Amino acid sequence: MRYGSVGGVIVLIWLIIGAIAAGQRGYFDRDNDNCAEVGTTVVTVIAGPLNYVGLNPELECDVPQPSK
Repeated sequence: MRYGSVGGVIVLIWLIIGAIAAGQRGYFDRDNDNCAEVGTTVVTVIAGPLNYVGLNPELECDVPQPSK
């Protein structure tokens, strides 16, 4: 048995569950127009099944504004 392929399948299932959680929270329905929204969506997908045991990952970021 190839352990690499089993691990790959586990990671894929993990990410699919995370994408389902992000979809249920409506993260794919709105425009992600800033880094905090994009980051929260990505972190939610990466968190996978942990979303269903109470983890609600959110990301904040401050992007420096260009000088005038």
